[in-house]
Amino acid sequence: MSPHSARSASRYLPIEDHGVIGDLHTVALVGLDGSIDFLCAPRFDSPSIFASLLDAKRGGSYRIDPQLGEARRKQLYLPDTNVLLTRTLSPDGVAEVSDFMPVGETAGVRRVVRRVKAVRGTVRFRLRCAPRFGYALVEHRVTEDENGILFVPDDAGRAGLAYLRLRGSVPLRIAEGDCVAEFELQPEQTATFVLEAAAERHDAAPATHDYASEAFKRTTNYWRTWIGRSTYRGRWRDEVHRSALVLKMLFSHPHGSLVAAPTFGLPEALGGARNWDYRYTWVRDAAFTLYALIRLGLTDETGPFMQWIAERCAEEGDGIPLQPLYGIDGAHELPESTLHHLEGYRGSRPVRIGNGAVGQLQLDIFGALMDSVYLYDKYSEPLSYDLWQSLTKMVDWVCANWRLPDHGIWEIRRATRPNLSSRVLSWVAMDRAVRLARHRSLPAPEARWMEARDTIYHSVFDDFWHPGRRAFVQSPGEGSLDAACLLMPLLRFISPTDPRWVSTMEAVKKDLVEDSLVRRYAVRGGEADGFQDEEGTFSICSFWYAECLSRGGDPQQARFVFEKILSYANHVGLFAEELGPSGEHLGNFPQAFTHLALISAAYDIDRRLDGVRGDGPARMA
Repeated sequence: MSPHSARSASRYLPIEDHGVIGDLHTVALVGLDGSIDFLCAPRFDSPSIFASLLDAKRGGSYRIDPQLGEARRKQLYLPDTNVLLTRTLSPDGVAEVSDFMPVGETAGVRRVVRRVKAVRGTVRFRLRCAPRFGYALVEHRVTEDENGILFVPDDAGRAGLAYLRLRGSVPLRIAEGDCVAEFELQPEQTATFVLEAAAERHDAAPATHDYASEAFKRTTNYWRTWIGRSTYRGRWRDEVHRSALVLKMLFSHPHGSLVAAPTFGLPEALGGARNWDYRYTWVRDAAFTLYALIRLGLTDETGPFMQWIAERCAEEGDGIPLQPLYGIDGAHELPESTLHHLEGYRGSRPVRIGNGAVGQLQLDIFGALMDSVYLYDKYSEPLSYDLWQSLTKMVDWVCANWRLPDHGIWEIRRATRPNLSSRVLSWVAMDRAVRLARHRSLPAPEARWMEARDTIYHSVFDDFWHPGRRAFVQSPGEGSLDAACLLMPLLRFISPTDPRWVSTMEAVKKDLVEDSLVRRYAVRGGEADGFQDEEGTFSICSFWYAECLSRGGDPQQARFVFEKILSYANHVGLFAEELGPSGEHLGNFPQAFTHLALISAAYDIDRRLDGVRGDGPARMA
């Protein structure tokens, strides 16, 4: 079934039938059928302008549709860039739409450039730009002037609402509050459209054609220069570099932070309730991402993020040193609410914005952060005095509070409990702090930290080892497994050949692995996380599993598993959070967590296949 037919049958193009473009401020999802189905602008966390992926009728979209009947659709990136090409191929003609978001633009103005071309034959196109402002809650007015079509949302100037202007090299007109056009291109002819989103009304923009050509050159050069600094030369180079380019798109240039994913409300199970908003900065995800990029020699992002995290550490709190997540600008309050008027992707309600996990206790974030700080100090820049003072206070807090029950790495929305991954990463926090202090001769209460580190170590073996299952379990006194245990050898907590770890891997394989894919835990009718609906396999856990096989001494099996996981990527190499029962992509898309784990697994497996045992950066995240 063609993408066009797939949308007609369900009204929703599958999540995986999208590519993404971005400009280090926000990201747009572009469907195989030429429709921009999702865009929040001018920032990642701004209210949506297009969200037909979450409501086909109300959400809004920006579509350019070649009139070529039942045609094949293909999508690809220009090599080493985030410039996306969408092709429509039929016996009557071939059409191509080039989409990109220019990098390094005027502050406050975000642009989407779409260049339409008739590659072969005479092709007729239809365009409809149908924005729906403020999560499709805000009406707008539309006017036409010499600069194009201007969309002005009601209550313009309210926080987060953007003005929108569409300029084109062919005539545009207004129809029922939308912008439409019909035009015909002869072979090799092109048409160009520039969509601008700005927090304030912005009239002075360059001519469409000249601007698009210059922006295209500048943007392709930017992406190629950036990825050209990668030191990775191993197997799966295309997949690794595509993942790196995706991760780079998820960084916020003005703030130095990173979003976990650029979308909200996409379900982890069709019709299910786990429909979260990931357009924020999770300390864990961002810290792990830095590790993945450091492995590739891409260290430009480490300094800005460390500055961002230093600002968070320096903030006066009333207890816990860090929240699990923040707004990209460091905002503390991210109130969670439901958009009742949106039906959700394929009817998956509720559609949520904001994220209530901001108020949770997640002890693992401190270990994730200290691990990346350790690598930053080793491979980028020595720590500043002020940052070390803040980190010392944070580590002291962990030293005193590591026994607390928490919500864990999966942000479980039920009563807190001791979690294996949180206990292990509390050990990581103490271990990396001691290493840093010794390596840099930094002032620190080393004796107290080492005592806490060793006590935590013993507690993992005493409290989380289940003799009957011969495995490390999710919580003391339970027999349930959690795929986050796969972090244990990757974080150097336990040897990957330790008998206790070998038997744990066997238990994980039995309980959580389906061929090459791994569930994060057994849902068990809501007992595990408070939700009744089932969920898919977690792609990050699948890549962790492949890397554990590699570190355990079987790189050939690891390669087999890894390459099978890669086969579930979408047509341009992207992964969502999960894979559903029939291999469909579920959850927010694309997800940083998945792509950083892909990079780490590829790096380790490639080295071990070559017989290299020495370490680069000191662990995986």
